[in-house]
Amino acid sequence: MQVILMQDVEKIGRRGDIVDVSRGYIRNFLAPRGLAEVATPAKMEEARRQMEEAEERDRRLAERAGEIAATLNKSVITIEARTGEDERIFGSVTAANIASAIERARGIRVDRRRIRLSEPIKSLGTHQVPVQVHGETEATVKVIVVPKL
Repeated sequence: MQVILMQDVEKIGRRGDIVDVSRGYIRNFLAPRGLAEVATPAKMEEARRQMEEAEERDRRLAERAGEIAATLNKSVITIEARTGEDERIFGSVTAANIASAIERARGIRVDRRRIRLSEPIKSLGTHQVPVQVHGETEATVKVIVVPKL
């Protein structure tokens, strides 16, 4: 029997896929959990339309991500940090600090979890910081850490 998956189901398929499964599997597992519904012609057409809309939305997001990545690649972000006598930073510059600096400087909101710092920045100077914009699209932001005056 054909069903339309409402959510990803391991070893069966992804959301929106139309798959053949046994009646017992539908009745006892998929339907009670809201994971699938029986594929009628109207529901199959609705699922196809939703998949097309999702693909179009992903295409627009990828296009926008390319523009954002180009902007971030050209960006130079300056962050002021408190320093001691020997020009050492008190604390460190974290992904959250970099995300807020990008938003202030460029108006682009970046989630701190998408900033790929292997460890927080603990020294003055110039650092290249990779940022995952969307999916496989990645940009590199030049971050300059200067002493706070």
